[in-house]
Amino acid sequence: MSSQDIPEENLPAAQDTTHGAVSVADEKNPFADPGLPPHEHRIQDVDERAARRSERMVALLFTVSMLATIGFIASYVTIPADKNIFVFPIGHISALNFALGLCLGTALFTIGAGAVHWARTLMSDVEVADERHPISASPEVREKVHADFKLGAKESAIGRRKLIRNTMLGALTLVPLSGVVLLRDLGPLPESKLRHTLWSKGKLLVNMNTNLPLRPEDVQVGSLTFAKPDGLEEAQEDFQNEIAKAALMIIRLQPDNIKDKRELEWSHEGIVAYSKICTHVGCPISLYEQQTHHVLCPCHQSTFDLSDGARVIFGPAGHALPQLRIGVNGDGYLQALGDFEEPVGPAFWERG
Repeated sequence: MSSQDIPEENLPAAQDTTHGAVSVADEKNPFADPGLPPHEHRIQDVDERAARRSERMVALLFTVSMLATIGFIASYVTIPADKNIFVFPIGHISALNFALGLCLGTALFTIGAGAVHWARTLMSDVEVADERHPISASPEVREKVHADFKLGAKESAIGRRKLIRNTMLGALTLVPLSGVVLLRDLGPLPESKLRHTLWSKGKLLVNMNTNLPLRPEDVQVGSLTFAKPDGLEEAQEDFQNEIAKAALMIIRLQPDNIKDKRELEWSHEGIVAYSKICTHVGCPISLYEQQTHHVLCPCHQSTFDLSDGARVIFGPAGHALPQLRIGVNGDGYLQALGDFEEPVGPAFWERG
């Protein structure tokens, strides 16, 4: 429908288009500015019923976005991660990934489609040419910007078209929840798992190489042996998680060479047990210098003195290696007398 077919009393009020005034060619400006073409009014500009239809369409798109976001959250919670479905012509794919992608794509697309339909059918489409101006805004320009903003807000009908406004706000409020729900994949809450290991009173020290319980005579002065808790096997599903906290270094020193009083009390005949996990970023420590009783982390060269409470003497590590209190049971095997009294590995924010 063109403006010629619309009764004059139904046409919107004329808007200022002086910025698009036609110029005439002369010697200085050989190319004349043809100006803007005559504005053609849309059906929604003159027919409130058509405007209402557009309003309902925009609201429908925003409502579909809200439903898709709810579907995303419901799919994430209810669909098992290992469930597969057949989708032609893709084939067998993860049902969870398919549902999440479909719902999130629909939610984002319908928000965009609703905004575009709103702009093309209900917001003002009058073209206005503006002159170039300096970057620094003059008071007159600022006043014009404020006036244009108020005019744009008025022409968008966001105050009058409450159905569009409310459904748009609902869609924009719900769609970020998709990202919030995905935070669940960061993993379960650690609770107190970082503070405890598999070591407990009476747990035997097992040689990592031979998989046999250790006796004091198996550990020679100046030797380095790696140990694990009895009952922890490599075939277990949680082996890597548990050994990352429970791995031990067993070193035998001359009791006279042990400087730290608590270290001597927690040892057995000079045999000391320290966590193998570096307190910097959790690398496994494996380098031992027999003469100085120093151990070195190969990742960032943090160095610990095992004759003095495993304190840090070089490198970025923030604190000493935790020591495990050990003894000997009735059968002559080395055993733990409890768990570590402080968390193993790197520091974390709630470590106390």
